[in-house]
Amino acid sequence: MKPTGTDPRILSLAAEVAKSPEQNVPIILLKLKEIINNTPLGSSELKKIKQDIYCYDLIRYCLLVLSQDFSRIQGGWTTISQLTQILSHCCVGLEPGEDAEEFYSELLPSAAENFLILGRQLQTCFINAAKGEEKDELLHFFQIVTDSLFWLVGGHVQLIQNVLQSDHFLHLLQTDNVQIGSTVMTMVQNILQINRSKRAKLLLELNRQKEEEDRRSRLQLQRQRAMRLSRELRLSMLEIVHPGQVEKHNREIEEKSALVIQKHWRGYRERKNFHQHKPSLMEYKAAVTLQRATLKFLAKCRKKKKLFAPWQGLRELTDARRVELKQQVDDYVRRHSGSQTSDVASKELHSQAQERLQHYFMGRALQDRAQQHREALKAQISTNIEQLMKSPSLKEAEGKEPELLLSRSRPVAAKAKQAHLTTLKHIQAPWWKKLGEEAGDEIDVPKDELSVELGTLFIGGTKPP
Repeated sequence: MKPTGTDPRILSLAAEVAKSPEQNVPIILLKLKEIINNTPLGSSELKKIKQDIYCYDLIRYCLLVLSQDFSRIQGGWTTISQLTQILSHCCVGLEPGEDAEEFYSELLPSAAENFLILGRQLQTCFINAAKGEEKDELLHFFQIVTDSLFWLVGGHVQLIQNVLQSDHFLHLLQTDNVQIGSTVMTMVQNILQINRSKRAKLLLELNRQKEEEDRRSRLQLQRQRAMRLSRELRLSMLEIVHPGQVEKHNREIEEKSALVIQKHWRGYRERKNFHQHKPSLMEYKAAVTLQRATLKFLAKCRKKKKLFAPWQGLRELTDARRVELKQQVDDYVRRHSGSQTSDVASKELHSQAQERLQHYFMGRALQDRAQQHREALKAQISTNIEQLMKSPSLKEAEGKEPELLLSRSRPVAAKAKQAHLTTLKHIQAPWWKKLGEEAGDEIDVPKDELSVELGTLFIGGTKPP
């Protein structure tokens, strides 16, 4: 069955192959290499081109050409090596469709066998060649053929068994030439790596299937145990329940079971709905966030526009509007007639207002300075608290780290020193002096001892004389 939408290049090439004489077919088939190389690797277009090549029997034409005597082919080993590359690339990644059985059971083994026969012929020509340049050229063609065979086997690992059991492959292994033997051994090593990777994949697949079967069997056993325990519990309950209450008891159990099933089903349904609506919910939240940010930005722009907008002046008033406004003003003055004040009284009121405003602004400045002082003290206190929280213990302190914890306030430093000395005196006092004391009692220290200690205290960043 010919595919629909065939590539015109493949169609014209197939027509040219059908019309051309037999000796020109190998050269025409070389055009497939350009078509394959110009198509992106791994794309759907390349798969379609390979299907078209297979459906128009161009792959079989390549096999027929490779099975002929190389001396009769135009271009010799150069043409043959390029055709092996074309054949291997066309067979790897091909989906034969309806003719899958014929492709896998006949065409692929035949292609692998032809590659081995070509390798054996190249081996014979290489051994019989006399010139060094001719040997190098034949070795290059031999490497191309082995690479094509490896590419074919890598795409269809089931061919490994055919290759390893072939007599031609055994003949290639028995060569005495170092270069040919090295190339063959490299190919063998690559094929064995492919075989090992295939076995590893099979083992992983088998292990995964075994784990899945074990999991299913464990789940089945758990269900069976749960059912058995449920039935045993039900039987034990039936033995306890009065015969007349059995039906009522069964009805209650059925209702409870139905409630449990409904609860789990509703939970599953809600979770499923939540996961289905989660993307739309995220989109809605994102839209709300964007709208909020946009509205804030537009509000700021309007506010700035109003602040920096030039003054447009007053709107022009018509005569009728002027008469209306004058009448409103006259009515307001008539209703709210104020007392007449003299110039002296007005000046006195003005001076009093100025004094009050000056007093208010002076008091406000003092309040601002006091507020700033309070904020500075709060910041200093928070900084000191943070330093105390992060400070190391006295055992771990080194160098001048203890000096950083000294207070700059003399009263605070004096009070701290007094508390420290009081604690030391109380600790060093003999036990009989502590009789009758309680935990909350204060301990007095003589003032002369305290003054002597305070004389050598480092306070407020000053040094003692």
